[in-house]
Amino acid sequence: MMQQADNVERYRRKAVQPEEAQQTILNHIRALDAENVTLYEAWGRSLAEPLIAPHPFPPFRRSGMDGYAVRTADLAEAAPGRPAELVVLEHLPGGTEPKRSLGPGQASRIMTGGMVPEGADAVVMLEMTETDERDGLSFVRIGKAVPPGANISEIGSEIREGERLLPAGRQVEAGESAVLAACGCARVAVARRPRVAILSTGSELLEVDEPLAPAKIRNSNAPMLAALIREFGAEPTLLGKVPDDPEAAGKLVRQALADCDLLLTSGGVSVGDYDVMVDILAQPDVKLLFNKIAMRPGSPTSAALLGDKLILALSGNPGACFVGFHLFVVPALRRMLGVQRPTHPQFTARLGEDFPKVNAYRRYIRAFTSVSGDGQVWATPTGDDKSSLMTTIVGADCLIEIPPIKEGLRRGHPVKVWKIGQ
Repeated sequence: MMQQADNVERYRRKAVQPEEAQQTILNHIRALDAENVTLYEAWGRSLAEPLIAPHPFPPFRRSGMDGYAVRTADLAEAAPGRPAELVVLEHLPGGTEPKRSLGPGQASRIMTGGMVPEGADAVVMLEMTETDERDGLSFVRIGKAVPPGANISEIGSEIREGERLLPAGRQVEAGESAVLAACGCARVAVARRPRVAILSTGSELLEVDEPLAPAKIRNSNAPMLAALIREFGAEPTLLGKVPDDPEAAGKLVRQALADCDLLLTSGGVSVGDYDVMVDILAQPDVKLLFNKIAMRPGSPTSAALLGDKLILALSGNPGACFVGFHLFVVPALRRMLGVQRPTHPQFTARLGEDFPKVNAYRRYIRAFTSVSGDGQVWATPTGDDKSSLMTTIVGADCLIEIPPIKEGLRRGHPVKVWKIGQ
């Protein structure tokens, strides 16, 4: 028989600060094991180990444009009315190794990306040259001196051999893919994707494809959480919903934890008589980490351990669930993926509209950013900040943090903002 939390325990909760809750979660998370995938499968994954350059790049002296490889000494006296004339030794398209070194009075036709021949110390762009054919030989005339090194990328000028290019935890995107390919990384060690189970509680919940019924609502949190979990590099497993029955919910929680790295629940964490997660987290084999955070929305957000697996119990209100995910689930997922700085980055912006409410706790408001003509960054709420609203999640790319205040804030007031996109 499942032990139930008494009414005194439901109401007697000690609130922790948001940053304390974040750190408590991170203290119980470790990076997951690595797996090797092809470069083309690594996109969007997190590197499990740093990338050290195996060779310099470019690996040869490379032309930066179409033109002629030359010796700058031959152009020292060149002028528009008195061009230097050089004999052309060979043509060097990309991928062709030069066969001849340049001597005095010589040049080689070269294409962008071509290997610069020995003896050349500059490339003159094609538009600065004129050509001629005489006696079976090709000549190029250049009417202007150029400095040594012009239009040549030297060996290792972009990447030095042994240089640390990408840290462990870096997400592989377009630029990282290019660097990995240039270094010959056909296979890449990446962190295993965290497996995250999602459990929705509440007898009032319907599945998405069920028709509306009296006193019922469709389960919007589970698809939202699944989308967020994928966005941040993990694999969601939807467990469906259970009624407000502690026995049924407790059995499902234990089954889920056997096959996942993290369990997320939505709903059932407040102080109501039917808030089932309160009873689950009160079980003797569950170690409660916290069950209240000094914030709005989502103050009942809770965390616990069952064995070595973490349970994060989020609010059932969509707005609060969304905020809780970004503040507490994202750091956990990023730590599992080996990211060095797991929390969302912060910056300062101007408040986009008046905020008249007073707060005893910090408040996190769904908002979107914009840049004004004078370069100022503005953060504007997406709508009313009630925790029950889901429409204000749409278009939100940041959270405005409002500290405890005794009077409202005016439009334009500087505010701390959390960037919540990937």
